[in-house]
Amino acid sequence: MGGTVKPNSAGADSRAAGQVVLLGCGFVADLYMRSLQATPGIEVAGVWDRDATRLAAFCTHWDVPARDGLAALLARAPNALVLNLTNPAEHFETTKACLEADRHVYSEKPLAMMLDDAKTLHTMAAEKGLMLASAPCSALGEAAQTLGHAIRSGIAGTPRLIYAELDDGFVPQAAYDKWLTESGAPWPYEDEFRVGCTLEHAGYYLTWLISWFGPVRTVVAASAETIPEKEGAGPFAPDFATATLFFDNGPVTRLTCSIVAPHDHGIRIVGDKGVLSCKAAWDNSAKVRFARRINLRRRLMEHPFPQTVRLKQPTHPKVKRWGAAAMNFMLGPVEVLEALRDGRPCRLTNDFALHLTEVTLAIQNAGETGGAQTMTTTCDRMEPMPWAK
Repeated sequence: MGGTVKPNSAGADSRAAGQVVLLGCGFVADLYMRSLQATPGIEVAGVWDRDATRLAAFCTHWDVPARDGLAALLARAPNALVLNLTNPAEHFETTKACLEADRHVYSEKPLAMMLDDAKTLHTMAAEKGLMLASAPCSALGEAAQTLGHAIRSGIAGTPRLIYAELDDGFVPQAAYDKWLTESGAPWPYEDEFRVGCTLEHAGYYLTWLISWFGPVRTVVAASAETIPEKEGAGPFAPDFATATLFFDNGPVTRLTCSIVAPHDHGIRIVGDKGVLSCKAAWDNSAKVRFARRINLRRRLMEHPFPQTVRLKQPTHPKVKRWGAAAMNFMLGPVEVLEALRDGRPCRLTNDFALHLTEVTLAIQNAGETGGAQTMTTTCDRMEPMPWAK
């Protein structure tokens, strides 16, 4: 489904191969800038946002160059990777414009709000030989890679069932009006409530799962809005969704997302020999544990003192905790840039981005009667990072 990808025209020029431009400088853009500080060799060659006041505050705080429009942003750095950090409803049109300008794009999630639009972008990228990658990139992080290594190594035996939780607490009662980034961007609560927690957050575990097991064959899901009177202008997306995922080559998985239930970002992989677990999807350094299964005085149980599973260090640059997350948001863009520079396949393929989008939309849009949905897209399993093989 992919097509041949054009290499970066800068060739062996390491400076040009390490350039990015930021399209949009809202709340999430500061998280990318914090990650850039931990990532040597990447230059921000320009930033543009339609909000001139926000653009000025962001560029002043981070000391990066502002541009006066999308055309100028692209023209001033013709070899830079575009990081599309606009609001989700604008992802399709802005990414489309960048692809039409023959630019590789790394998009914040989701790739598009509608599957047909995501497929249009995928087709355009394939026809032009361009990379089209999608966040989140935590599947490239240490915690996800450690779990993947443990699964491949058979520490827990054959995985039989997975439970994954992405519950964020009763967010409508949180003090979100006080959530500000370093450069002063407020948390965009109206947009978050309209887009929905599933489109915003399901990818944090879906990318892990798809990277380990490959494509999802069938999604059996339900979603609902359980808190109807949120602040801001609706209509609002479901604030709860749950799905049972059937993979072509993996265990049955139950994934739940909400901004209602008490905070829980844990994942448990139940195998023949015991349980692998991780409690923090948004922490690249989160501990991975294995509790072997034992019989004690006729009682079947998981060992009360699980062992910690570790990879040899070093792995990748880490970012200190900010708010709820300790994630390096630049792991994805760096993977794209290095693949372009080295002329190798990118782990975050175009097919991966499209399949992630379809699965996520299937979960969010299931409603009360969506039921079983057969996926129309596919992708390959992800090649492990060199330090996780």
